[in-house]
Amino acid sequence: MYAKGRNKSSKGTVQVKNSHGRLQLVFSHPVITEAGEIKSKRFYFSTGEEDTPLGNKRAAALAATIQRDIDYGEFDASLDKYRPAASLSTVTPIAPAVPEPPPQPRLSELWERYAEFKEPQLSQSTFAVDYRRYRNHIQKLPTDDLRDAIAIRDYLLANVTPNTAKRVLTNINACCDWAIRSQLIDHNPFRDMAGDVYLSKGDVEEADINPFTAEERDAIIQAFQESQLYGYYAPLVQVLFFTGCRPSEAIALQWKHIYDRFILFEQAITISTKGLALKSGLKTQPQRRFPVNRQLRDIWNAMRPESCDSEAFIFRSKKGGIIDFGDFLNHAWKGYKNRHGKQIDGLVTQLVKQGVVSEYRRPYQCRHTFITLCLEADIDAKDVAKWVGIAIASLIRT
Repeated sequence: MYAKGRNKSSKGTVQVKNSHGRLQLVFSHPVITEAGEIKSKRFYFSTGEEDTPLGNKRAAALAATIQRDIDYGEFDASLDKYRPAASLSTVTPIAPAVPEPPPQPRLSELWERYAEFKEPQLSQSTFAVDYRRYRNHIQKLPTDDLRDAIAIRDYLLANVTPNTAKRVLTNINACCDWAIRSQLIDHNPFRDMAGDVYLSKGDVEEADINPFTAEERDAIIQAFQESQLYGYYAPLVQVLFFTGCRPSEAIALQWKHIYDRFILFEQAITISTKGLALKSGLKTQPQRRFPVNRQLRDIWNAMRPESCDSEAFIFRSKKGGIIDFGDFLNHAWKGYKNRHGKQIDGLVTQLVKQGVVSEYRRPYQCRHTFITLCLEADIDAKDVAKWVGIAIASLIRT
């Protein structure tokens, strides 16, 4: 290959980049929006040239032409001036023209046909959310040319969260795999791209969706309620299952956050170099309210001390301090090895071995269980998204 990968081009600088063996020009230039504002737009222009010595020479010449027009204020933002058709020779060719291969489908076209294929296989609500979400992402891309897969990946990483970028690339990859099987394209330029997107631990937990069933949820709650050793954790487990809040938000609750009609989530417990620390604000928003029903009200009434300090934390460890969630996970929930090397199973691990729970999952799946059961009960996705503090597009994933 001859075109080398480069960093993003600076404003007004036209660069040649290799995108799966084809050469494209990448540059930024100010444009006037429909509102009359001047904003910098990033252009991705396919030259139609292959990554060969001759192709690089032609692409470099076209880049120089565009750079010259930018420098002299003669740039054509429609790019029509720079397309091959604008520079065709009027000389009659001696030999008959070689017929061009049929045009390759655009990504947006493939997604529409892929969605039509999937629609009969999905519920209306699932299809509506998924189709609209990923179609909107594709419509916002600077290019939907399959030859510009690298540029599409880079755009997503620069403009959405890693979690969203990974999910969009995963679904585009599935679409292209389907298109190959349907004989619409002959290769998938997005294959394995999603695997290169790194997710932090928090993003992984949000993306890993493997909820408990309602029966498994009830069995876990009952096991904690009946446990002589870990019974004091039962209200925490109930709140995790019945509100869908993040564990760090639950253990940060103080009595001042409990109102007659709602819970105010506005802080979280984090781990710092000095141990557990209280942080104002939540992962994706400053605060949110969760409606209190009779089920939650009964939990609070059973827990609330007669002399209630509004600043006191609701969920406390056996020694009276803030709950260490790692200790809860590695003892009460999962289990641990004692100093003699003997495995001591936690309550959920015991239920798995008894066949009551199908497989082991971490406590974070309480959140996904709440979301899933709400959607299965036909609760409006907008309400569920508001309750748990995530974008509506993140509720249902293919």
